[in-house]
Amino acid sequence: MNLSFRALILWLGCPALSFAQFTSLEDVLLRAEKNYQSIQKKEINIKASNERLQLQKTYYLPEVTLMAQQSFGTINAQNGPMYNMGGAGIASTSMPLAEQNWNAGFGSLYLANINWNVYTFGKLATKENMEIADTELQKADLKQEVFQHQIKAAAAYFNLLVSQRLENVQHENHKRSEVIYSIAQARANSGLIPEVDASLAKAEMSSAQTAIINANDHVLEYNKKLADLLAENFNDYQLDHYFSKNTPYLIQETSALNNHPSTLFVAQKINKSKQQEAYLHTVGLPSISLFGTFQGRGSGFESNYVQDNSAYSLSYLKGIGVDRMNYIVGFNLSWNLTDFYRNNSRVNEQKLLTKALDFDYQQLQQELHNQQSLSELKYKNAVTKVAESKIQLQAASDAFHQQKALYENGLTTIVDFTQALYLLNRAEINYEIAQNNSWQAVVLIAASKGDISMITKAITH
Repeated sequence: MNLSFRALILWLGCPALSFAQFTSLEDVLLRAEKNYQSIQKKEINIKASNERLQLQKTYYLPEVTLMAQQSFGTINAQNGPMYNMGGAGIASTSMPLAEQNWNAGFGSLYLANINWNVYTFGKLATKENMEIADTELQKADLKQEVFQHQIKAAAAYFNLLVSQRLENVQHENHKRSEVIYSIAQARANSGLIPEVDASLAKAEMSSAQTAIINANDHVLEYNKKLADLLAENFNDYQLDHYFSKNTPYLIQETSALNNHPSTLFVAQKINKSKQQEAYLHTVGLPSISLFGTFQGRGSGFESNYVQDNSAYSLSYLKGIGVDRMNYIVGFNLSWNLTDFYRNNSRVNEQKLLTKALDFDYQQLQQELHNQQSLSELKYKNAVTKVAESKIQLQAASDAFHQQKALYENGLTTIVDFTQALYLLNRAEINYEIAQNNSWQAVVLIAASKGDISMITKAITH
């Protein structure tokens, strides 16, 4: 019987709940992955990492600069040294003049420059690998977030389911208490038993009503919890009660700890740290670049301006033309020897960080191994408890019907009758909890093995 067919039976068999939203476990897992804000945030982080990776790839291309400059000013020059400290200087070219003057004309500069880092001793390649490792880390983080959130959603699903089942148990208990009260009231009115028996039965019926209200409080709380995990408004979820009537069919599958989403996440952190080590190794190495520049200049000052200070023009068109052209090509070797010495500490620091992450990896594997052993033992105990709770439930049901028959014939007291009612109610609660715990144990196994599909695989069709 598949889940959709069970949903149809549930809808037809429970008309009072037909207006509630039926929600299967598979649907909850899907909606939890799709809607939760934290998952959406990590998906955006992956896109951001991809953009950084694309940016890094552009550094393989040469840098091309185009410039056109037109200016107006004087060209008084003077012999003497000058150092430009943190600001722009004035590039006024002329032979030194005898004295200051304020002759001014237009000038122009046109420039095309290319600089290409043709060999960086691995800087660009290791930097790209580091960005790739960061992207893979973000993907592993997303996978871990989705898995952990689905585990939380599955646990919340079963918590809500058992709270709904316990509310149903209290409704059934209230119906039985009404039967006790009606019998006691009829016998008291006939003078067969004291009126106090009817009062005790009425008090028991009131207590059963209070238990219904308390159970409903838990249903509301777990409804809210599930709505939060699905990033939805508060809703009245009607769940699949298949899980309350069937025990899981657990398929024992071997699962490598290395494939657990949490383990993969830490492994990607280690990989990124190692890529950072490789990049830092190259930071202190030299770089070789090719460069080329083509320049055109124009000026409103004539070539004999130093001899004749009147040999200049105020014409804008005269100053913006190209009178002289120059080019330069070459290669450049740049090596910061201080960085080469300083970089050793950076590399050693990153190696220590990688080693620390490796301890995290080993600790996580140990914890997951222990968690697998614990969850499997808890599953065995949970299945055993289901079998025992069925025996207790059958015995309590038989005792209740026996006491009911005896009380109707005046062969037992109201205290014995209500005690049988209490035992039956407790047995029903224990059965529902034991049944639900068997599925919660499967959730624990799935969490320890890193395979959310183990929950749905445990459903027998």
